[in-house]
Order: sequence, then C-alpha cells, then structure tokens
Amino acid sequence: MAKNIDKSQKKKADLRGAVIDFFNTENQAAYNYKQVSAGVGASTPKSRADVVEILEQLALDGFLSEVSPGKFKAKQRGTTGEGVFVRRSNGKNSVIIDDADEAIFVAERNSMHALNGDRVLVHICANRRGFEPEAEVLQIIEHKDQVFIGTLQVEKYFAHLVTDSKFLATDIFIPKNKLKGGHTGDKAIARIIEWPDDANSPVGEIVDILGETGNNDVEQNAILAEFGLPYVYPEDVVLAANKIDAGITPEVVAARRDMREITTFTIDPKDAKDFDDALSIRTLDNGNYEVGVHIADVTHYVTPGSTIDQEAESRATSVYLVDRVVPMLPEHLCNGICSLRPDEEKLTFSCVFEMDANAKVINKDICRTVIKSDRRFTYEEAQERIETGKGDFCEEILTLDRLAKILRARRYEEGSIDFDRCEVRFDIDETGRPIDVYFKESKDANKLIEEFMLLANKTVAEAIGKMKRGRSTKAFVYRVHDVPNEEKLANLVEIARTFGHKFRLSSKRIEMNKSLNTLLQDIKGKGEENLISTLAMRSMAKAVYTTDNIGHYGLGFDFYTHFTSPIRRYPDMMVHRLLDKYLNGGRSVNKQKLEDECKHCSEMEQLAANAERASIKYKQVEYLGERLGEVYEGVISGVTEWGLYVELNENKCEGLVPIRDLEDDFYELDEKNYCLIGRRKKMRYRLGDPITIQVARADLAKKQLDFALVDKDHPANPDLKNGKMKPAFSMPKKMKDKREKHEGANSKPSKRGKRRRARK
Repeated sequence: MAKNIDKSQKKKADLRGAVIDFFNTENQAAYNYKQVSAGVGASTPKSRADVVEILEQLALDGFLSEVSPGKFKAKQRGTTGEGVFVRRSNGKNSVIIDDADEAIFVAERNSMHALNGDRVLVHICANRRGFEPEAEVLQIIEHKDQVFIGTLQVEKYFAHLVTDSKFLATDIFIPKNKLKGGHTGDKAIARIIEWPDDANSPVGEIVDILGETGNNDVEQNAILAEFGLPYVYPEDVVLAANKIDAGITPEVVAARRDMREITTFTIDPKDAKDFDDALSIRTLDNGNYEVGVHIADVTHYVTPGSTIDQEAESRATSVYLVDRVVPMLPEHLCNGICSLRPDEEKLTFSCVFEMDANAKVINKDICRTVIKSDRRFTYEEAQERIETGKGDFCEEILTLDRLAKILRARRYEEGSIDFDRCEVRFDIDETGRPIDVYFKESKDANKLIEEFMLLANKTVAEAIGKMKRGRSTKAFVYRVHDVPNEEKLANLVEIARTFGHKFRLSSKRIEMNKSLNTLLQDIKGKGEENLISTLAMRSMAKAVYTTDNIGHYGLGFDFYTHFTSPIRRYPDMMVHRLLDKYLNGGRSVNKQKLEDECKHCSEMEQLAANAERASIKYKQVEYLGERLGEVYEGVISGVTEWGLYVELNENKCEGLVPIRDLEDDFYELDEKNYCLIGRRKKMRYRLGDPITIQVARADLAKKQLDFALVDKDHPANPDLKNGKMKPAFSMPKKMKDKREKHEGANSKPSKRGKRRRARK
C-alpha cells in the first residue's frame, strides 16, 4: 500500500522526488495525475493538486512529455545517475557522477538550489555536437550537513550574512529572530534552513557568533569552521578526561616490561607540549645496542566507545594552524597523563631493537612498557650535541645519530625517495600578527627521530602483515602510497632533459627511485631546482589509510603503518588496539568496518591539511599586506591562463601576477611545457624561472595576494606608485572563474565529519 505522504508531512520537494521515482520505474507508459497520485500516495485534494503542478513543471523542465492532454510520459533522452553536486560561487556548478571521473556542468536554473556536497539524482542530457554534456538535478537525495562562514550585516528589519565561501554566490538572508545576538561586523557561522524555488538567496540561521571580524582568534576559528573542523572542545569530553588518573600501580607495572632505569629522552620542537615518542639506548654485554622506540600508551586510558574515544574518532587528527594546535585529545591527556614528560613514570607501547654497529636489527620486541624520561631535548639542543660532541647525553645522541644515518643510507639504497622541502613558520606577536617569517629546516636531529619512527612503523606493519605460511592475513590499518602518475613522470623526463639532466623511467621501482634521487641531488642550488622538484612532487600519489596493503612507494616499504603518534592521530590508536589484540591471539576484526574508519581518517587528514594551508595563506597575506609596494625576488611556482603564481625566496609567500599585467605581448598558456609564451615576441615565463615582483594588493577575506612584475632593466612598473596599484582591473570573467576554482580548497567532509560540534 502506498504510504500516505500527507500524514508524514512530506514537503513538496519530497513529493516531486516521489513523482520522479515513479516515472523512473514506470517510464514506458503514460499516466494521468490520478494514476500518479495513487502511485505516490497523494490522497488529499491538496497533495493531488501539487501532483498536477509537479507534472506540468517536469514537462516544462523537459523530464516528461505530455503525450496527450493530461497524460505524461518520461522522455527517453540521456541517462539518469546519482552523484555529488559541486557548487561554485562563479556559477560553474557541476555534478560528479558515481564511479565517473568527469564533472558534468549543471546550470543554476537546473540545480534545484542544491548545495556543494549534496547527493543528487540528475538527468544527463544527450550530447549535442559541439557542446559539452549538461545535467539537471531531478532530486536532492541527501543534504550535506554544512555551515557557512561570513560577516553579518544587520539592518532594521532583516539581516544577511556576507559569506566568505567559494561555494556560494549569494548572501544568506537571516531573519531577525535567528541572529543569536549577532551584530553588524561579527564573524558568524550560519546554516541554511531553506531555499525557496523562486528565491535568489537562501534563508539561514546563525549557529554561532565567533567574534569581531579581523580578530586573530576569530579568524583562525573561522578557518576551522570553514572546513567543518571543531574549534572548541565539548565540555562533557573535557570533564571525562579530567577524571582519568595516571594509575601507574605496582600491578600495572608488573604486567609490563620495566625500562625505567634505562637512559631515555625525548627530542621535539621547542614549542611542543605533547611528547608522544621517546628513545632509549644502552650497550648490551655482547657489544650490540638496545634501542627502544617508546610511544605513549594512549589506548590504556582511552577505551573503545567511550565519550573521549568517540570525540577522538570523529576528529581523527590534531590540526596544526600557524599559531595553535587544535588537539585530537583533551589537554589533560595529550599534554598531561599521556605526554612523555621528563622525570615522570609513563606507560608506553614500544618497539625494542637489538642492533649491531652497522644498524642491523638482530632481535626485536613489540611490547607494553613503563619508562621514565631523563631529559627533554629540543631539536636545537640535540643538534648542538651532534655538531659539537659536547653536552649531557652526548654519547647516546651521537650513537643514535650514527645508527640513524646508516639506516637512512640503506633506505635510499633500497628505493626510498629523498624529498626534502622546507616548511614555512611565522614569528607571531601577542595579538597574533605575523612579524617575521622563517623556515623549518630538517637537520640531523630531526632525521634521527624520523629514522627510528620509520623503523618502528615498518616493524609493526610487518609483524601483522607478514603472516607465516598457512595463516590468513588479519585486517589491519596500513599507510599506503600508490605508484606515481606515468604521464606526469614522462613529462618530468622531458623537462629534465631540457636542462641537461637525466632521469630514467623503469618498471623496477628501486632503479627508478635511485635515478630520481640522483636527479634531486643534481639540481640542488640550481635555477631549475624549484621547477623539477615541484614536478616530481606533483607526479606522486597521496598517501592514505586502508586495509588493502599495496606498500608505500615513496618510502620503498612493502609494509608500513602509523604507530608512533597516537596522541595526535586516531589511526595510530587503531593500530595500537589491533596490535594488542593480535599479539595476544585475537581473531581478525571486520575488514569492511575497519576500511570505513580508514577512509574517514584519510578524509579528515586531508581536511586538516587544507585548514593548515589556509591558516598559512592567511598569515602570508596579512604579513605582506603590511609591505605593499616592496620588491622581492622569487620563482614562478605556477603557470595558468590567468597569470603567474610567484613564490618569494625570502619568505615563501605566494601571490599572482595577473596576465593582464604582462602588457608587452599577448601571452598564451603552453600546458605541456608549463609556461606562458608571448605570441609576437616569443618571451617565455616558465615554472621555476626567477622573477622580480612588487607587492600590489592583499585581500585577507579571500586570502589572495596580487603581485606586479618588475623589469630589472627598466624603471619599476609605472602603474605602481607609492606602493599602490592603479584602480583594480577587471579580470576576464572566464579567467576569474578558473582562478577562484583553482584557489578554492577541497573541503568535502567525510560522513563522520558531519558530527562536528559548533557550540561553545
């Protein structure tokens, strides 16, 4: 029996969807409104009248044809499919059909006001010669739970939110009773509650007021909210964490390997508070070394399904913004009980290695331990001991450094790729204003820690993944890295050849990666270094979490996982639990459920990375916004049809030289060779070329920097006077649309990411 839609109070949009479903199922025959009403359960005069209106509208939309007066039939044109709607503020909406790589254009009039990320049913129009395919939304199957960030404008009788979103072209109308106390100029978070068919703007409600626009804390929280990441910690989770005691009782210690008397220390960044790994070392009677990699035993305190665990699983990772860390775990755990602070007994999960003088692993043990760190080193302090040979625990650090260098050399010999890029950091004053930029360099002390963490991660993955013959493999969390893009690698070969460098493609991973490492070493300090290293990085796949182990291409490992950072990564907590279960003879967990959790963690990791990049970009724009008119040297870091992206040598800030500023010629994009070429003079601007620019504009709201090209052989661009550009140019709409799409971050959240808390 048809379900009575009137009793279930379905909206007209749901009725429209039911009518579409009816014709998709019964699309070979023609039906009148009575037959359709009976088929969808529209039993009242009002709902039947709605059916009549829907049939007429679907006929106007082209989905139905009226084969005779009052009788309708589904048109047999194109195909119907489900997918994810992609909305853009420039009107270039599209839908990504399931299991398809191509995005199909959706005109606004055919969008049903679907929002970015909504799951939709679409009709794909048959291709016409000379035209790209188009789709029209027939039904919004599932609305993505999302919010929008912007600045409030409050009038006498109404208000609206001027959004910062790259996914919405219009402001959001806010009724006065939905303002939640907001005032003009407040940065606020809004949720769309309805978007009437005949309205240009959606209607929304304020979810939270972040504070005054421009305030540093407000803007950083706005970045988190923009990507669906939490910016406050739920009070109930904090209270639950505060009740947890360290609980290192004699009974607990007795069940573990006691390593409290062995020399142990941590090496971390100077501003770190959550020390989740420590190293121990001692010389054995046989002359070998015992090296312990000790990891905070977070899962001893956080039980599966608990309030704390649910929050950690939802977050999946800590988020590192320019001036703060948004932790995955409450502070009492991450900076207190679990942190391996000096002179405190701590519970750990460890990989203990017996190694000879050549860093060969003779024996290994994966076990739960109790330790007591003797010293907390910063990277700078450890580096000083490596360079000078002086200071406390100098002998232990020098021994670990020597072993790490042997491990690293062996790893490269076995096909690991040597990507070594600097990271941008800011000196921030008490108000959050960036006053200087510096680079984080990876020195021997950093590489020492990295090498032993890699060894521990690899060892744990092999312990579960390399099962003995005759035993079935148990479901596990792997960190995998797929093979590079073949087309991009082939292009890299051609580009390297133009600079006189050789890079050999090979079906054998070790041979090709050795060739790539040689290339990366050869270009160091040369003009083409930025170009070639950038192209090499872009050819690589993204590393993800999965239960299907395909190895880690970049590291050259057949088995790899994440075990060493459970304070800040949920996959490491998952690995700790699985490891404990399997080492004690437990049966395999459900692989599909574990895979779903892996996918969620990968998606949240990407969201966190997007937020981190947005935070850096915001500070770069803020920093250079105070330096308008200043001239810098840089390199071309991106080439597009709308201009040149330039990365400055001094501070690694990136901005755009709009193509209209290249006034000496008409420039065209050569995609294959990553350059712009002048049509008449053949002047070429290529990725990696050195270039001189002047800071022209800084737009904090859009996180965009515009540069103006400076010709060193002539006076500075005459359009630049007193550090200001001539009146803002009007970039051609097509180019502006593509720039916005290019600079818009991918912020598609996972299903679990919908559980974001937006309350204080």
